[in-house]
Amino acid sequence: MSPFLSRIVIAVVLLPIVLGAVYLGGWWVFALVAIAAGVSLHEYWLLARPLAPLTLAGYIGTALALVGAEVSGAVWMLGGIVSTFALAFALKAISEARAAATPAVSATVMGALWIGGGLAFFILLRDLPAHGRLALVTVLLAVWAGDTFAYFGGRLIGRHKMAPAMSPGKTWEGFVFGSAATVFVAFVALYKQDFLTIAQSIVLGVVLAFAGPMGDLFESLLKRDAGVKDSGSLLGAHGGMLDRLDAFLFAAPAAYFTILAFTA
Repeated sequence: MSPFLSRIVIAVVLLPIVLGAVYLGGWWVFALVAIAAGVSLHEYWLLARPLAPLTLAGYIGTALALVGAEVSGAVWMLGGIVSTFALAFALKAISEARAAATPAVSATVMGALWIGGGLAFFILLRDLPAHGRLALVTVLLAVWAGDTFAYFGGRLIGRHKMAPAMSPGKTWEGFVFGSAATVFVAFVALYKQDFLTIAQSIVLGVVLAFAGPMGDLFESLLKRDAGVKDSGSLLGAHGGMLDRLDAFLFAAPAAYFTILAFTA
């Protein structure tokens, strides 16, 4: 199967599962996010293996963050992430491994913050009063559209490298295509909805258009440090779970706080 066809098949299979969970909300979203977090953390531990991360602390901290987000909201989600630091320190204190403590604890906390915290915002977005379903669907579709159009725009007319040291395949032309698609989808999804104004929906689209690619570039930087092209092979031509979620791990928090600023 060609890489292009593989991308289409994976997208067709996953899209209804994700949108179905978002439509149902509650613990369905939690279950989807928990599975994605577990797989993504596993891929991250492999990337960060030279730093000897304390994986158990990362898994527990992420689990506490996700449960906190579902049960009590952002404050308890933050508490779960912060607990990772104490757990990592405790495990390092009793560990007999000779790896340096600073990189080991730092890599562990970053995994919980980046992956657990980023995915917890899916839950927080879905749990927004009255319009949570619309908010999360908008973020998902806008970022998906931006990623897709950036990919094809870069392949068709991409000439100027965006960040050659981190991700040689990304171009400014692709970024422009992707940004336009992201803003357009956010605008259409929220048009004439009793949620955000037209101006606010465009601002949200702009925020997503910048946050998504930054998340993508951040993961590219980690993969470059690890000397790998993809975080895994679970999703065929899409790469690993992290390769599919990297943009969302920055975009979801950015969207959540942007929406709070508009609706508070």
